Amino acid sequence: MKLNIGENIKRMRREREITQEEFAEILGVSCQSVSRWEKGICYPDIELIPTIAAFFGISADKLMGIDESAEKSAVDRYLSDFRAAVSMGNIDECIRIARMGVAEFPNNYTLLNKLMYALFLSGSDDADIPDWEENKKKYDAEIIAIGERIIKYCNDTETKYEATERLAFHHCEMGRRDMGRSIYETLPSITYCRESGIWWALSEEEKLSHTRMYIHRAYYILFDAIYRLKGLLPFEDSVRVIDKLKALDELIYDGKGANLTWSAARLPFYRATYLIKSNRFDEAIEELKVSAEMAIAFDNRPDEIKVSSLLLGESTRSKNDFETADSRPLCEILRDSWLSDKSFDPIRNRKEFKEIVERLA
Repeated sequence: MKLNIGENIKRMRREREITQEEFAEILGVSCQSVSRWEKGICYPDIELIPTIAAFFGISADKLMGIDESAEKSAVDRYLSDFRAAVSMGNIDECIRIARMGVAEFPNNYTLLNKLMYALFLSGSDDADIPDWEENKKKYDAEIIAIGERIIKYCNDTETKYEATERLAFHHCEMGRRDMGRSIYETLPSITYCRESGIWWALSEEEKLSHTRMYIHRAYYILFDAIYRLKGLLPFEDSVRVIDKLKALDELIYDGKGANLTWSAARLPFYRATYLIKSNRFDEAIEELKVSAEMAIAFDNRPDEIKVSSLLLGESTRSKNDFETADSRPLCEILRDSWLSDKSFDPIRNRKEFKEIVERLA
């Protein structure tokens, strides 16, 4: 059985910001010995294991990585509970679960990343979180500390980049745009990504599933980029941007669109917003009817949905895959938040508008 002593020593030494020379002096060994352990060339003498473990405040088994399978099982349980809580918009529960996990496994960066995520969500201003402003200030320093720790010490690239992006966004949200921008600029370009390049190194058996995964990720990136364009153009052009997004969904999902999703209700709502600003009131009413029906369908979707298309293949979408900071049903959000915007004042007293609101009750 391969032991992970060297990797664990290197990780924990760096977390404590101790050099190899300092660590060697503490143990009474040569710096070369520490270097060889960390490179996996050899292991420390058995007599040193308890001393090293005690220094880092862990058990000898933990130092050697023997109980990693038990940790993985426990972490998976925490992650499952976290997914269930965030799918319901229960952010306080997300924070509680993540803190419990981090307390048990303080060096698990997946759990630390979830804690950072939950603390960030607690400051969402468009959800049903009464203390969101207080939370943004209260958790500011903790979010930064966790993010910087993950960036500095985490060896998993996906986790590190996710934390990097969230930390940059957090700085922007807190008014520190220059700092956020400088962090964003450390991220790699979309041009040179693993998903694109690795195709040439795959076996024939791997290529189909990989290519569909690549299409799926590229779809989300393209959708997000087009989505951001809508508010930067005149109202009439913004209507056309929404049409492009609907066309993209139909392309990806074989003409059926992304049914039973949040965006299936959000897109017609945005289209209605820009139609009203373009004085196309009757068309706006029709879009709001579609938005309401999509919201009702979303709230009543089954626990699992089978999805199939030529480009994406077959997959199962679970309710727990959805992540939100808002605990309200989508119908309630549409009725009480989205439709309360003053943009809808020109049609608010129309019979059809009132019927849509009643339909969402």
